Amino acid sequence: MGKTYESIDGRLRKFIESQPVFFTATAPLADDGHVNLSPKGRSGTLAIIDELTLAYLDFGGSTAETIAHLRENGRITLMWCAFDGPPTVVRVHGRGEPVFRDDPRFAELITHFPADADGSALRAIVLVHATRVSDSCGFAVPLMDFREDRSLHADFFDRKTDEEFAVYCEGKPYVPVSVDGLPALPLPLPPRP
Repeated sequence: MGKTYESIDGRLRKFIESQPVFFTATAPLADDGHVNLSPKGRSGTLAIIDELTLAYLDFGGSTAETIAHLRENGRITLMWCAFDGPPTVVRVHGRGEPVFRDDPRFAELITHFPADADGSALRAIVLVHATRVSDSCGFAVPLMDFREDRSLHADFFDRKTDEEFAVYCEGKPYVPVSVDGLPALPLPLPPRP
């Protein structure tokens, strides 16, 4: 039986921080817009700032749908599933915003992450203010073993300078705008602080 919680308490925090992957879901306001669901991984790239605030590092890739949706309406859900241990699913519904590299809050927020997590291709920090925290059974979630983080993303972008990464972002059609035409990552990409 699922429960809702006032905050991300010690037990929920421990569960969230022990999961190697989580998922983010966002959507535009338009009825015919594309819902976006993204897996997130890479150790050390999620931080619980306080009992109702989380943040995660947003790295470059082929699109910027989450950023576009957050800029338009701020709605976001984060979800963690237990792929080992007791069957549990935790969801944090909330309001999110991208904090870009030229935002004065960026320098303080980045201190919540391990220095080695702040890798190449960092576009923004997604800040999430929880409005609903819940868990439910994960009886249908399969048992799987975690082996290790994939290094392909970091390896690829570590070969690029920050200037080359900015050019990469400008060359992707769904980075400055979403697949639905919403403003996404502001370009030109500001330099890293």
